[in-house]
Amino acid sequence: MGYTIAMIGIALCVLLCGIGSCIGLYKTSTAAAGILGENPKMFGKVMVLVLLPATQGIYGFIIGIIASGSIAQDMSTAMGWAMFFAVLPMAISGLVSAWFQGRSASNCIYAVGKQESLSGKLIVYPGMIEFYAILGLIISIMLSGNVGALL
Repeated sequence: MGYTIAMIGIALCVLLCGIGSCIGLYKTSTAAAGILGENPKMFGKVMVLVLLPATQGIYGFIIGIIASGSIAQDMSTAMGWAMFFAVLPMAISGLVSAWFQGRSASNCIYAVGKQESLSGKLIVYPGMIEFYAILGLIISIMLSGNVGALL
């Protein structure tokens, strides 16, 4: 039973991070399409802003790989729940931060469309949101590593 609970948690982490990235990328790519339709030369200036929400999907995938290597089929139910909750920080921070990072980055893309010189400065705002996804990644790595040590 513990293995199943752990796998559900890991799958949810990967899934929620992926969903957040999809939502964020939808927002940034539609903003970029509008800007690039008017000025295709802006591609390089908006590409980093477009791709920022994709990192949370990568972080969720990393946690999925690390955590799935730390579980065993004979693990106890308590350890299964421990793994479930160990990956939860990344699952929640990945979903929420990618979603809001997409909103922030898309507004930055619109601003770059109006004034190209802001592209380097505006990456700071969605980058601040990225920080919280990184915190979720770090804490989930630390927690899932400790669950694996209990086996």
